[in-house]
Amino acid sequence: MKTVRLHDKFFKLFIPYSEISAAIDRVADEINRDYKDSPEPPILLCVLSGAIMFTGELMKRLNFDCTLSSIKLSSYEGTSSTGVIKEIMGLTSPVEDRDVIILEDIVDTGRTVHSLVDMLKKRGASSVRIATMLLKTEVYDGDIPLDYVALEIPNRFIVGFGLDYDEIGRNLPDIYVIDN
Repeated sequence: MKTVRLHDKFFKLFIPYSEISAAIDRVADEINRDYKDSPEPPILLCVLSGAIMFTGELMKRLNFDCTLSSIKLSSYEGTSSTGVIKEIMGLTSPVEDRDVIILEDIVDTGRTVHSLVDMLKKRGASSVRIATMLLKTEVYDGDIPLDYVALEIPNRFIVGFGLDYDEIGRNLPDIYVIDN
């Protein structure tokens, strides 16, 4: 599909699945290198709901033992961020004395990641690393380094491959950008 309609907006193809898949391959290689000799399985923390597809694809490519946990945070309404991070569903497993890899669909300003890293450290995580499928470099103002970045994109509103517009569009295998 070259264009899709979601609710009242049209979106055009931005990143085909083949590029997404190749980027996830690269991130998986980096994570495999860093965790191949880990004495205890790290926790993969899927930030719901957007990172579900990224998490599933990434997990298939990892060649070490790991456990899966999730958390649901929200800061978006419609096509823009409210700037307020709400915890919709808490952590599904303890993180004390564990290495945690946060799996995000997209990092823009970095507020959500910053808040999540603080929370994990307060709960006793041994280490926290961040893997994101997408990074909006021109608006990221966080002081936390992102350990694994699959793709860098401009500051545009996108959908597909886990990302939504008012809860639809997550199932699209490609990523689409709003077509003004």
